[in-house]
Amino acid sequence: MDLGLLAIAAAIGVVVGLTGMGGGALMTPALVLFFNIPPVTAVSSDVVASAAMKPFGSWVHMRNGTVNWKLVRLLVYGSVPAAFGGVLLQHWIGPGPEVEAFTKKALGVVLVIASLGLFTRAYLRLRERARNRDGSAAPLPLERPDVTPRVVPTIVVGVIGGFMVGLTSVGSGSLIIIALMALYPTLKASQLVGTDLAQAVPLVFAAALAHLLFGEVDWSVTLPIIVGSIPGTYLGAQLSSRIGGGLVRRSLAIVLMIAGLKLLGVSNTWTLVALAGAIVGGTLTWAVLRRSLGFSFFTWQERRAHAGHAEPTH
Repeated sequence: MDLGLLAIAAAIGVVVGLTGMGGGALMTPALVLFFNIPPVTAVSSDVVASAAMKPFGSWVHMRNGTVNWKLVRLLVYGSVPAAFGGVLLQHWIGPGPEVEAFTKKALGVVLVIASLGLFTRAYLRLRERARNRDGSAAPLPLERPDVTPRVVPTIVVGVIGGFMVGLTSVGSGSLIIIALMALYPTLKASQLVGTDLAQAVPLVFAAALAHLLFGEVDWSVTLPIIVGSIPGTYLGAQLSSRIGGGLVRRSLAIVLMIAGLKLLGVSNTWTLVALAGAIVGGTLTWAVLRRSLGFSFFTWQERRAHAGHAEPTH
């Protein structure tokens, strides 16, 4: 068993445990860029590994009742057949360099979209914090919110997410949860995550079955991913209460963008330019957005202010 692959899987598992996202979005490009595994094999192997691990993450939410099954059903109506469609598109293109190049480019595009999606999710959360602070947000009920399903948009989200997962292994969590936030802003955070994790189980199972039938699963890749990811995810979950997830998520967004650009064939020079722009421009943009919503420019200023208020007066 490849020790390097085990280590990468464990490290990515820690990120998943900390943030609840990033499994396929990190694992598949790592297989392609660091281990020179063909893109189709990387996608197939990672999807099958995900199918073995997804039920563990969703079980807790199912047990706690933080799953909106109406939304899960609508998402699955679209995602399961679309996942098969993504794999069949690979199969239809046929073996050889054409399908490898196509899959690599598709993965790059999806990673860039996922990166932008993470920034969007962070902004939506910040805006919701501002509304709660100002009292302009509608009060959430004490019980689980009884949302009215938006049938067609929800099925469309399932179709897009399922197709992306089947084609690239990315999207079951990083993209669909952002769409759910936009469609159903009154969902509690716990139910949002629980619904996303629950819908991912049949989606990834369908994609895994399709890859087992038509893909190129390499068990020497799949097994180390499973073995390394499980303890890593557990460790990350234990650390999540001690380490803030916000900085990790923003770092994850930058990593996904860089990986996406490399898979799209962008040169090292322009990738470094994009990295510098993302760090500097992203930090300044985030500071301006925070200020426009009435927060301090940087979170460390907010923490310092809270610490100052907490100090006892003499």
